[in-house]
Amino acid sequence: MVEVKNITKRYGQKIVVDNVSLQIKKGSITSFIGPNGAGKSTVLSGISRLISMDEGEIYIGDQNIQKTKTNDLAKQISILKQTNSINLRLTVRELVSFGRFPYSQGRLNDEDWQAVDEAISYMGLKDLQERFLDHLSGGQRQRAYIAMVIAQNTEYVLLDEPLNNLDMKHSVQIMKNLRKLVEDLGKTVIIVLHDINFASCYSDYIVGLKDGRVVREGTKDEMMETHVLKEIYDMDIPVQTINGQKICVYFT
Repeated sequence: MVEVKNITKRYGQKIVVDNVSLQIKKGSITSFIGPNGAGKSTVLSGISRLISMDEGEIYIGDQNIQKTKTNDLAKQISILKQTNSINLRLTVRELVSFGRFPYSQGRLNDEDWQAVDEAISYMGLKDLQERFLDHLSGGQRQRAYIAMVIAQNTEYVLLDEPLNNLDMKHSVQIMKNLRKLVEDLGKTVIIVLHDINFASCYSDYIVGLKDGRVVREGTKDEMMETHVLKEIYDMDIPVQTINGQKICVYFT
């Protein structure tokens, strides 16, 4: 379990995360939703220790992440940031191999390459694995970065808006693959999503943030209610049930 205790983050005089506390259950997908500037990405970065918090503590199990060695933490948590750029000319397979660095320190053995190949296959990239990243579409590159995170083989997988640049087909494929990570491999996925319908259809739990605070949290069924969504988005959002899934109709 990830436990976030009273974390606060400031940039100058601006508070971007304001006394947030959360418990994220193992073996589930938890989605962070909310308007721009709600603090979703900052909380996610705090959990991964990419950003240090000004106040509060974050635990994985009984370990305080601030007191955990970097390489040990990298074997527990992997994160895909919202924007990714590597100033090297790499093939897909080379990029995915970077995910094995916490184990290999750059000297990959047969077990590492097997994990790389499995991640490439998992993301449907076998036909592209020898292509250079700068020869791929934005969506193909995004899938390659997600494969790199999968190759890291951590218990906790953190993704910041991973559906950016993806078309509908590949967005659905990514979300289905994340559900498989949870259901088949017991991973815990924490994800920032802008599309609340993807959150509704694929999450177990949803956390709604606004102005740096947690407004509401609960199961997806508890969260996908018009009155709850209005607290988060300041909009009247009708919710319909289609094929057993709660779908938000926010286009009109």
